[in-house]
Amino acid sequence: MNVLTSFAAATSPRTCVLAPKKAFAARLCLLLALLLPAAGLLGQVATASISGKVTDLLTEQPVDFATVYIRGTMRAVESGNTGRYLINVPAGEDFVLVFSRLGYRETAVNVAALPEGSIKQIDVAMAPTESTLEVIVRESKIEEGGMIREQPEALRLLPSTTGNLESLLPHLALGVSSGSGGELTSQYNVRGGNYDENLVYVNGFEIYRPQLIRAGQQEGLTFANMDMVRSLSFSSGGFDAQYGDKLSSVLDIKYKRPDSLRAGLQASFLGGSAYLEGSSRANAVGLKKFRYLVGARYKTTRYLLGSLETTGEYLPNFADVQTYLTYDFSPQLQLGLLANYNRSVYDFDPVSRTTAFGGFFETLQLFTSFEGGERDDFLTRMGGLSLTFIPERERNPLFLKLLTSAFRSDENEAISIGGQYRLGQLDTDLGSSTFGEVINELGAGTQQQFVRNFLDIQVYNAELRGGLEMNQQRGDLSTAHFLQWSLKIQNERVNDFINEWERLDSAGYSLPYNEDAVELFSVLKTENELNSLRYTAFLQDTWTWRREDRADWRISAGLRAAYWDLNEEFLISPRAQILFKPLGGTADITYKLAGGLYAQPPFYREMRGADGTVNTNLRSQKSAHIVGGFTSDFYYGRRNPKKFRFIAEAYYKSLWDLVSYEIENVRIRYSGLNDASGYVAGLDLRLNGEFVPGADSWLNLSLLQARERLLGVEHREVTGRSAEGETLSEVVEYVPRPTDQLFQLSLFFQDYLRNNEAFRTHVNLTVGGGLPFGILNNNREFRNTLRFDTYHRIDIGFSFRLYDREKSRRASTHFLRFTRSTFLSLEVFNLMQVANQAGNTWIKTIGQQQYAVPNRLTGRRINLRLRVDF
Repeated sequence: MNVLTSFAAATSPRTCVLAPKKAFAARLCLLLALLLPAAGLLGQVATASISGKVTDLLTEQPVDFATVYIRGTMRAVESGNTGRYLINVPAGEDFVLVFSRLGYRETAVNVAALPEGSIKQIDVAMAPTESTLEVIVRESKIEEGGMIREQPEALRLLPSTTGNLESLLPHLALGVSSGSGGELTSQYNVRGGNYDENLVYVNGFEIYRPQLIRAGQQEGLTFANMDMVRSLSFSSGGFDAQYGDKLSSVLDIKYKRPDSLRAGLQASFLGGSAYLEGSSRANAVGLKKFRYLVGARYKTTRYLLGSLETTGEYLPNFADVQTYLTYDFSPQLQLGLLANYNRSVYDFDPVSRTTAFGGFFETLQLFTSFEGGERDDFLTRMGGLSLTFIPERERNPLFLKLLTSAFRSDENEAISIGGQYRLGQLDTDLGSSTFGEVINELGAGTQQQFVRNFLDIQVYNAELRGGLEMNQQRGDLSTAHFLQWSLKIQNERVNDFINEWERLDSAGYSLPYNEDAVELFSVLKTENELNSLRYTAFLQDTWTWRREDRADWRISAGLRAAYWDLNEEFLISPRAQILFKPLGGTADITYKLAGGLYAQPPFYREMRGADGTVNTNLRSQKSAHIVGGFTSDFYYGRRNPKKFRFIAEAYYKSLWDLVSYEIENVRIRYSGLNDASGYVAGLDLRLNGEFVPGADSWLNLSLLQARERLLGVEHREVTGRSAEGETLSEVVEYVPRPTDQLFQLSLFFQDYLRNNEAFRTHVNLTVGGGLPFGILNNNREFRNTLRFDTYHRIDIGFSFRLYDREKSRRASTHFLRFTRSTFLSLEVFNLMQVANQAGNTWIKTIGQQQYAVPNRLTGRRINLRLRVDF
């Protein structure tokens, strides 16, 4: 068991580079970050373990002397008197495990690539030769850190409007919601947190995203390229100390280490992608020194945005190129490079908008004609390097890993849009000759918005990580300690120029109304420049204990420390996890208990208040997590058993030193103050398995309550109206947070034709409770008292496998035999044509009455997608 290699190749939480405070030195660090390498670990020494029990399917008695071997190798073991076996297997690659014994039908199990150092359990109930029953294979393992793990193959089948990996998380991870951005966004909320509370790593490098994006339609391509992903892990809370300082979640992505030449192309109405991967020839000792992985993507949502209520000319163009290169000097020393260039350009010239809203008894309609346009340009670049050293040692193996990275984001917003609006009441009398027409004009005026914002963010960091593993074997008892540590320094530079103003005119009077002057509704002009250093470190011990036919234990305890020279705050965050799996019984259940203290040091956006000023004394937001649950793997049916997994987790998070905020579409407006506290409690359930044999599906249900209170504010809740028409209210201690979504239900289901498995259907259903919001500029005492409508949406996809070299009956004569596989898909987005809400446009009359006009998301669209792999 080599947990060491698992960690080194896998991830290193926030990878960083030291950038000095002089411009020349900063440029030098950036140059080094682009010339040095980034990598994972040396697959040549990586192993994992598989253990389990072999039994007779009819009698359920142990089967001894059964041979267990890896097909195509000489590696084999035999089961003991209790039917138990333990075999070391290669990590990071797929293989076939074969079970054989005289008198029983031979059984072959396809095993997907295992993380280095992991332990997987495979129990096999072998069928006697004369039996007509099917063999039962039960697979499970103690998940690394209790994280959800998925392979990318199934994810590529989900119908997706964005094409980004992150937009798929609400359908497969616990407690994840896309928030008010809906199907247009790749950002996500996790268990009552907001978009800024999630960690994302690719091969150990922390990934940052643009800060100025206001709406989902402005979002381009996220960092993770699905064509390059080997595996992903996701934790919704209670994660290890090895991961960085955020309040909600961790997404840990691993890119592939290619061993052969492959390529692929994909094209659809929403864009396209291409990738190329390969490696050098193996040398005399079987080492492939150089491996390369290159991907390019292009995305345009013009066709999709054409279904919005606001008509006009949409010209969104998003593109990125990235590469992951590794070079193995020897089996002990590896160098690598991870680099990305990403540009998002969003041009929009609106023409008109017509929106009807309200109920049956009072339906209102807003009509707006526009002038002007919007020009947004977001350019991000990232270069990451790693050098991994694993000396050859028979006992107590260790590793050292140096990671460096440089990130820069240039963001430009230019908006100059004026709108002439009319707000009226529609006739809802079915028998009226004016049914559906405006019969009462409630307001008319002008709304003009001007924005010229420029933001330049640079992040340079360097990190040294290490690990030491100590194993011990006594009979059937195996124990191990895996010590990990890290030291990291990060330099952050921010240059922000803000110039925004908005003018509102109602019935010929500028708002706010002033007899002596014409005033703008809002003005924001400021310039900010920051340069700071962050220091972080962690120490963690993972103790594993395993005794055959008794139990598996995995206990992880660690401590994180952080210091930021800008606010001079020093943080200590203890964290711990316990995973327990009983062995020897028929049930296949793993129990989890996790908790600790989590802090989120402020990034630039949290520090900037509504007036544009930056609070450099802002403290970190803090949270205490407690998470408990279990994972059960089971089979349903005896003659044709189907494999399922059920996960249940309950959690509670206490929050303090919060920075309050409001959400407009996907833009978060922070107060810039530690002015709130709160809590989040909830329950997450997930069932996944083969409802149809050979087609994995899953169902997620999340229930939560997210509450907060503003310091120094007496919150009130409306209880009704008096006989005189006065509003009645009562004092409440907590009010809903902007992410308080009572429930979220998501379903992904696959099926295929009985006589033709090449034709498949993929159904994606999402239903979520309405998110809360408050009155514009009056959302403190009566806070977040209103809610959006329930979000519900169905996307469906039909895929046809035109050719697959491994499955086609006419592989040698097929006209597509020059490809490895070819798929054609037809996708229908928003099948039921539901007008979901993403936010509000506020209309204010001269009488100071405000109307919240809903901004709706996309309608029904059909997409055709072709994917070819070579």
